[in-house]
Parts: sequence; C-alpha cells; structure tokens
Amino acid sequence: MKHISRKEALTSIVVLPALAGAMLGVAQAADNKAQFKYQDKPNGKQKCSGCSLFVPGKTATANGTCKVVKGAISPNGWCIAYSAKG
Repeated sequence: MKHISRKEALTSIVVLPALAGAMLGVAQAADNKAQFKYQDKPNGKQKCSGCSLFVPGKTATANGTCKVVKGAISPNGWCIAYSAKG
C-alpha cells in the first residue's frame, strides 16, 4: 500500500473537481446550438444571413459563424437569438 502525503491528498481533492468542471465548461461552450434552438432552415423570412449576429462565410452560400452560437452556421439557418440587421 502506497503512502500518500497530506499535500498529495489535498491536491487531489482540490484539483480534480476543478479540472472536471473546466472540462465540462469547455464541452458546453463548444456546442451551444441546442441552447439557442439553432436549426439549418429559416423561420419564415428570418434567416441567419439577415441577422446582425451572423458573420458570413467566403461566399454567399458558404457557412459562416455567429457571434453567439458556436460552430458552423448556415446562412439559411435560424435561432432564437435572431436580430434583424438594422
């Protein structure tokens, strides 16, 4: 049986839960499409290409990005964060 020092035990108690929490936060930040109810099709006349949060791709039909929704975003997509360009 290996002897564990008090320092090693305390480090394990503090560091492991913090590390697990950080990993969970990264996973949630990596994909928040469900949170914003993102879909790859428009909602009536509302679509990402007409949203002030959309950052267009290299062409008008290429996927772009969004200032709040993570990942590739279709210009024809839509989510609840939609905000018409003003």
